[in-house]
Amino acid sequence: MIDTDLQRAWLILLRTPGLGPAGLRERLDAAAGDVQAAWRTLREQAPSLSEAARDWLTRPNEARLGADLAWLSKPGHRLLCCTDEDFPPMLDTIAQPPAALFVAGKAELLLHPQVAIVGARAASLSGRTHARAFAQALGRAGFTITSGMADGIDGAAHEAALDAGLPTVAVIGTGPDRVYPRKHHRLAHRIATQGVLVSEFPPGTAARADHFPRRNRLLSGLSLGTLVVEAGLPSGSLITARLAAEQGREVFALPGSIHNPLARGCHQLIRDGARLVETAGEIVETLAPAAVALGRELASRLDDPVVPELVTPTDAAGQIVLDALGHGPMALDELADCTAQAVASLTTTLLLLELDGKVEALPGNRYQRLPG
Repeated sequence: MIDTDLQRAWLILLRTPGLGPAGLRERLDAAAGDVQAAWRTLREQAPSLSEAARDWLTRPNEARLGADLAWLSKPGHRLLCCTDEDFPPMLDTIAQPPAALFVAGKAELLLHPQVAIVGARAASLSGRTHARAFAQALGRAGFTITSGMADGIDGAAHEAALDAGLPTVAVIGTGPDRVYPRKHHRLAHRIATQGVLVSEFPPGTAARADHFPRRNRLLSGLSLGTLVVEAGLPSGSLITARLAAEQGREVFALPGSIHNPLARGCHQLIRDGARLVETAGEIVETLAPAAVALGRELASRLDDPVVPELVTPTDAAGQIVLDALGHGPMALDELADCTAQAVASLTTTLLLLELDGKVEALPGNRYQRLPG
């Protein structure tokens, strides 16, 4: 049963003017994680706070709190707090970690290994096509696709995952009850049903320019790596990539034509050290060890972890590759011809077979089936 008094204490602190996530976490630490004790202590300190904070703590807006509680009472809605066992550990390691998240949908997806796909709002047709292809390939390899539900690349990545029957995470810069841009109402509903919408901002919060950099730190923080598909100079996607690098996450960028202004941001990222990628398999290969480590960490701290391992290709595609390999080494190009698989998807399948101990990678871009 949900403890409404506990939720109310959280909501009061989350809405206290000037407190912020850092101040709230500091007070929670001092109260050994007891949010009601932190609230009592803060009320006692009211004289030393700002006038707005004093007014809120002594006379909180009950109508606003009631609306928050009403939103939280709906099926699939949740306030995920930093003191909860299943709070995403990836967020605990970033600068300015959130104190709580408003979640609509499958909160357990926030524990899955994620890859952020971001890019230009005014994306080209080829950019949206690339975003869709990478989202589906990475999703089928076991990664959950995370983005910001913006126009262009973000929307294409979310829709591709959903169309393939895969989950997706949308980190938004408004309250969880708002949709921005408004044209994405249907997309937001699909994400909340099949994936998860997550926001640091309480219900009723409208879109503001300064909210989106804050949103971006969560988007990159939840993800093992960030892929930038198209980006101009300057752009919000480059901010997300910078935050990812500062958080110790991998940054990937797709190269493009020198005549395309939306390729300039990606080219700048590559000059600055981002990994140039052409296939989803390259991303899977880079992030697979971190995904496995995340799964082991969660398995050790949760009684019933809901984090899946990377997909093991024991399906028809994987078996076709194993059959084609036989028992002798085979070059990647030759294997692609034998299996009639695109090199991008074949690379992903081979990597997953390698992780499963069924295939060994050899020098010269060759592969060999292992006994057993």
